[in-house]
Amino acid sequence: MIKICGFRISNYHNKVLIALLEKGVPYEEDSGVRPSQKDEYLVKSPMGKVPYLEVDGTRLCESEVILEYIEDAYPQKPLLPKDPLARAKVRELTTVIELHMELVARRVYGVFFGQPVSDGAKQSVEKDLAKGLRAFKALAKFDPFVAGGEFTLADCAAAVHLPVISLATRLAYGKDALEDMPQVKPYLKMLGERPAVAKVNADRRAATEAAKAAAK
Repeated sequence: MIKICGFRISNYHNKVLIALLEKGVPYEEDSGVRPSQKDEYLVKSPMGKVPYLEVDGTRLCESEVILEYIEDAYPQKPLLPKDPLARAKVRELTTVIELHMELVARRVYGVFFGQPVSDGAKQSVEKDLAKGLRAFKALAKFDPFVAGGEFTLADCAAAVHLPVISLATRLAYGKDALEDMPQVKPYLKMLGERPAVAKVNADRRAATEAAKAAAK
């Protein structure tokens, strides 16, 4: 039995959960784990991030690495194509979503907590995010899934990251950075109707409300 450790508001924790549920892999979850730079936590996750996986006494961190392990260890119901080039295209799209879109937009996530974001930061993010969006538009297929005809690991990433990017940019700039891509809303609606995505989204909403209530 594998154990995933993180918290349900984390995009990257939820991305792994979606993959586990889609593949039907049995797992345990510790959803009370938060990122930390304390020495005792760094023993478990050297970068101090979530999620991390526990497998037979071995810990594994970095969500993409975790997904690669799950794909290798549980090849039934694959979330990557068989063809090596097609597999690489899925990874390429995931990298663009995470490295050139989500991690860029993350620099204005202070808006979620009422924190001011400087004009310089906004301008920098807007410039860098435009490059990621340009690449995403070039690579995304929406046919009907983001990488083509089958649900893949790229959809696990898109399902958790695109809504956050939309909301963060609406709050920071008064405009959804994804609104110029009309395919996104129906695509996310379709994903949200999948049982795995619906469950993870419901758990995330519940965790968010609980965190808000605790902060009052």
